[in-house]
Amino acid sequence: MEEEPDTQTRILRALRFRPKGMTITEVAKQIGATRNSVSKHLEILQIAGKVDVRSIGNAKLYSLAQRVPMSAFLCFTKNLILILDGGGRIVQVNDRCQRALGRSKDDLIGLTLAEAELPVVSTPEALAVIAGLEREQVITDLRYRSGGTDLFYQMQAIPTTFDDGEKGCTLVLEDITERKRYVRNMEFLARTAMELVDLPAGADIYRYVADRVAELLPGNPKCWVESFDEVKGVFFMRALVDESLRKGAARLIGRDLVGMAFPLEEVYSSEPYFETPPHLKEMREYHFHPFFDDEKVSFHDLSARQIPEEVCDAILRTFSIGKFYSTGLVWQEQVFGMVGIGLRPDEVLENREVIESFIRQASIAIARRQTEDRLRRSEHRFREVIEFSPSAAALIDAGGRYTFLNRRFTDLFGYTLEDIPTTEAWFGKAFPDEQKRREAIAAWHSDLEGAARGEARTRTFSVRCRDGAEKAALFQPVQLCDGTHYVTCEDCHRGAAGVTGAGR
Repeated sequence: MEEEPDTQTRILRALRFRPKGMTITEVAKQIGATRNSVSKHLEILQIAGKVDVRSIGNAKLYSLAQRVPMSAFLCFTKNLILILDGGGRIVQVNDRCQRALGRSKDDLIGLTLAEAELPVVSTPEALAVIAGLEREQVITDLRYRSGGTDLFYQMQAIPTTFDDGEKGCTLVLEDITERKRYVRNMEFLARTAMELVDLPAGADIYRYVADRVAELLPGNPKCWVESFDEVKGVFFMRALVDESLRKGAARLIGRDLVGMAFPLEEVYSSEPYFETPPHLKEMREYHFHPFFDDEKVSFHDLSARQIPEEVCDAILRTFSIGKFYSTGLVWQEQVFGMVGIGLRPDEVLENREVIESFIRQASIAIARRQTEDRLRRSEHRFREVIEFSPSAAALIDAGGRYTFLNRRFTDLFGYTLEDIPTTEAWFGKAFPDEQKRREAIAAWHSDLEGAARGEARTRTFSVRCRDGAEKAALFQPVQLCDGTHYVTCEDCHRGAAGVTGAGR
């Protein structure tokens, strides 16, 4: 094999096949050169950036540097790159960074980051990271606020060695704003989904919706939520975020906006809208004079003309509301309310999709709450019917637990719900004689098994009352759709001493 005349080339070839690294002695032995010669050439290769070195105890291990040429890195990366010399002065800036900063290379070269006053990298947080940089690269996330919007960057500060051996630093900035927003939005939706499930029945869900939407708005958020009264066909203002807007509007209108009624159903269902509940799901954007010239619907119109036109204009001007977004609290063809968002003319609604997703969540929660409320009212009415029934009555669930006894039942037998929580307790007290108890239980189960749902099977039992007296009573159990038994009882005014059939 022909001997390689170039010592540095021979060193690089030797290191190529030893990715874990070699000591100076190992390299010298491998290429057949003196240790001093190899040490000198390794130092030159390290300065040139072709070789990396790391210390393990007292030994130094040399390996090939895996590096991309700086010219290619600067030209083709999508990230922002700044290179600083040992004194912290800018020596190189890539084109993408210049465009993002709106500054030319000539404006920046030779300045320190503090002197350049650049966004993100000239902040105290970034400067502290760079100042503390030693031999290992540091990766950190930086937050920067611009135009009322939070921007996020991941900064890599990388120790750099130049061709002349001078030490410096390379800053690589990656815009991770969208990634951060996505994670934040997913966390928001997950959190609010659980909060809506756990929201107490007495909590103001409309205020909750307004407060959560306000979290996603820029600057000083302006948000309001209206509920829909299906019977009256009007919307009622239930919550308004931005106390200054609420107080200022109250001065101009002469009354509080919260509580006002807006007959918007007439507005949306008539010309030129002809809106239906599915259409109200869509978020609509409106522009207002005097900030925009493309106004098609005025703020006066959107207030169902309940607020005088001159007052509407005064509200828009006073609070710089140039844009308005509205979307319905709608679920399965039913409207529960509306959500409105007001923005300054220069503000942008960046979280539109997550706001719409949250409003769908809230719509489902309101639908569930209204369904539960109707069920509670229905159950309350049902229990009132039983309570005021002229007959003694009891409710027994599918598991054999007594859930309700009316006053007539207690008057008739003396037992309260605490005395007979289960059918087992009832049979034990009402039929203290074991033989009669077995007969009563058998007859009871026979009647229930033989009766169709909703069909009453009557039977007379002689029952031991709470005061020890025997009383004959006519029982009429009916099985309901959920397995509950509705039982009515009538005093037979006779002292029957056993179980007898009655009027099948």
